[in-house]
Amino acid sequence: MTELTTQRLLIRQWKADDYEPFAAMNADPAVMEHFPALLSRVDSDRTIDRLRSSIDQRGFGFWAVEIRETGRFIGFTGLSVPSLDAPFRPGVEIGWRLAKEAWGNGYATEAARASLAYAFGPAGLDDVMSFTTTTNRPSQRVMERIGMTHDEADDFDDPRLPSGHPLQRHVLYRITRAQWQA
Repeated sequence: MTELTTQRLLIRQWKADDYEPFAAMNADPAVMEHFPALLSRVDSDRTIDRLRSSIDQRGFGFWAVEIRETGRFIGFTGLSVPSLDAPFRPGVEIGWRLAKEAWGNGYATEAARASLAYAFGPAGLDDVMSFTTTTNRPSQRVMERIGMTHDEADDFDDPRLPSGHPLQRHVLYRITRAQWQA
């Protein structure tokens, strides 16, 4: 199992102790502001099960993130193959979600940079993308800090949401191996 470390973070496979804080994070309206709904405990647990399975199958996925000094779970980051039926498929997405208490410390950027190093190193990927709602400026700023670029022509409507839903419009950011190496 791949584990990534940064100066402050351990990025790792999920473990049993993660279920409870992950469920609390997914039930927090502030954390889930840019998602269509909060997750129930059952749905949150199923999400971890899917994420664990994806990591086991592909060697990468959305890994759990903890603070190295304390061992405290703070969220997830990593790489995923989105199932969303969108024009940018096929491809690999980089993403993250952190507990509100972890916001404002640079953890998302630090974890995302480690995930990109894995994407363009051991995973051997040539490009990575990320997407979020047009209203999610904090995630867009992380995308920009890790060197991703945005082209309005790539923006899209999430087909899972009804027309006119306030979260339907999404922005797409991209980065290639060459851009990352520069």
